[in-house]
Amino acid sequence: MSYWQSFRSQWQRVRYYLIFLTAIWLSLGVPGCSFSPPNSQTASSPGPTQINPAVQRFDGVTINVITQKGVLDVALNRHIGKFESLTGAKVNMVAFPFGDLYQKLQQDWSSRTPKYDMAVILSKWLIDFINTNDLEDLTNRVQSDSALQWQDIAPIFRDVSARYKQHIYAIPLDGDFQMVYYRSDLLKTAGLEPPTTWDDYLAIAKQFHGKDLNNDGEPDYGSCMAKGPRFAGYLLFASIASSWLQSQGTAQGIFFDLETMKPLVRNPAFAKALNIYKKTMEYGPPNEANLSLFEERRLFTSGRCALTLESGDIGTLAINPATSKVIDKVGAVVTPGSTQVLDRQTGKLVACDKFSCPYSIAGVNHAPFTAFVGWSGVVYAKAVPTVKDAAYSFLSYMSQPAQANVDVTIGETGINPYRISQFQTIDSWLKAGMSPDAANNYLGAIGVSLNSPNMVLDLRIPHNQQYQLDVLDVVLADFLASKLTTQEAMQQIEQGWEQITNKVGRESQRAAYRASLGLTP
Repeated sequence: MSYWQSFRSQWQRVRYYLIFLTAIWLSLGVPGCSFSPPNSQTASSPGPTQINPAVQRFDGVTINVITQKGVLDVALNRHIGKFESLTGAKVNMVAFPFGDLYQKLQQDWSSRTPKYDMAVILSKWLIDFINTNDLEDLTNRVQSDSALQWQDIAPIFRDVSARYKQHIYAIPLDGDFQMVYYRSDLLKTAGLEPPTTWDDYLAIAKQFHGKDLNNDGEPDYGSCMAKGPRFAGYLLFASIASSWLQSQGTAQGIFFDLETMKPLVRNPAFAKALNIYKKTMEYGPPNEANLSLFEERRLFTSGRCALTLESGDIGTLAINPATSKVIDKVGAVVTPGSTQVLDRQTGKLVACDKFSCPYSIAGVNHAPFTAFVGWSGVVYAKAVPTVKDAAYSFLSYMSQPAQANVDVTIGETGINPYRISQFQTIDSWLKAGMSPDAANNYLGAIGVSLNSPNMVLDLRIPHNQQYQLDVLDVVLADFLASKLTTQEAMQQIEQGWEQITNKVGRESQRAAYRASLGLTP
């Protein structure tokens, strides 16, 4: 079976499962996604009408913005000048490295003299700032803002990442989840299909590791993953672990037991994921444990990696003629899955069947992970009213299709597709430099992931930074450095998570976790 035959078959299965997904998610209250990738036979189809923002003047108003350095600041800078000329407002932006951003914003908004009126942050951080009453409720503004075209934003970003208890607190500017990218030219020449399981991933990585993949006379790598600490490592691990830990749909979750709030850590599924995560290092660049996201992307787009696990940025970075040597040589596929899953009653791995893996495709349980969920803009609730109005206007302007549908095609912005209109036509993708086949493959893989009834939501409960960065990420780094065995790593993660839960309050954290999955307390 060819790749496209396999893809079409998988897509048909996913569309069938959407019917079942709708019934489940409506009953649980978990928002679903129900849009399709573009029709590969039609290069252009009508999208929503682009509405120019009503020009509201903010002369003399200054907006102080905080965001991530190196990516999101690039996206904001694309629009600051135009917004200032349209409105008369002044936008001052300060950017910090990812590992510092959360703490810098938390320190500022808890101080007596806060500096920032607006922030572009990860959606999963919202809960902490909502609990401290720092975020402006944007519900009424959004409902009266026709230019924003709110219903064009894909449901998981509109109804999950932007909302809390039926109130809108954020404007989505990005959609994040992870997929596997592969060198389509290499796999085609070798007669290989894209990886379906993690065993497939390892086998492909092994086959190409040490070979010259970009014809520069140097040996290259079968797999490249940005495992450097304090950014993406724990997300990569979660993408690997997800298919063993979640099989019953989005509302099952992968982090904690739904009744006891005990971490889902000390079990054979978690152990298997740890060992695969470490095994990929055998086929990666030297010192991959410290590889940054920017270096990983440079390696892949320079043609030195056969595979990578990444967010949507690779698809657009790969078509940049100034930096990419793999233009039209990159394919994307839904995150590989597993043929076994954790039975939470027995604590053992069981084979996939129609009961243990009701959403499996050809016996493989896929569970695409919404790493970060996406970047969103928020307004500081205690800012001066005119400043809040101007800050909201800037966020609306950035998110409107006329701006956003171009931003998502530019790799350096760090903004990945999050609007339905970005899937309804490939015109903007063709204009950006993608071939029709590459555009349909890229958007098709995203569509399969977003429409999966078994999509995994990133952790969105209070103090998620402590669970994931301060505990999980630190232990993973020690595990990759062989300072900890598999069992010791699981034990330390469990103990660290339990300490946080007990300190914050088990019952309140349990209620928050269930609510984040659309379940009643």
